[in-house]
Amino acid sequence: QVQLVESGGGLVQAGGSLRLSCAASRRIFSNYAMGWFRQAPGKEREFAAAISRSGGSTAYADSVKGRFTISRDNAKNTVYLQMNSLKPEDTAVYYCAATPLWVSPGSPNEYDYWGQGTQVTVSS
Repeated sequence: QVQLVESGGGLVQAGGSLRLSCAASRRIFSNYAMGWFRQAPGKEREFAAAISRSGGSTAYADSVKGRFTISRDNAKNTVYLQMNSLKPEDTAVYYCAATPLWVSPGSPNEYDYWGQGTQVTVSS
């Protein structure tokens, strides 16, 4: 069974940092690109960042570019999202997801597997 388990969420003040982690089943991790999406209350799920299978390519939403960094450790089957200079508008549930493709990494429709999410709350 494929599992994606996020961790690292929490409450932080504006301007602070958090690092999210997503541990994946070994069976899928090395063969899948990974993405981070987020969903705020009353809003649609939106793309944040993605990384290719090798880690050689990344993609970011304009809203997080320059503040968030996605990385992966294939030996540990884990993908990370380092979030710096956090803003109240970054408050959301953050989900990691896995896709065998690298065509439209910003599209949630491209992803086959999803984690359960981790809450990030940024206070002003």
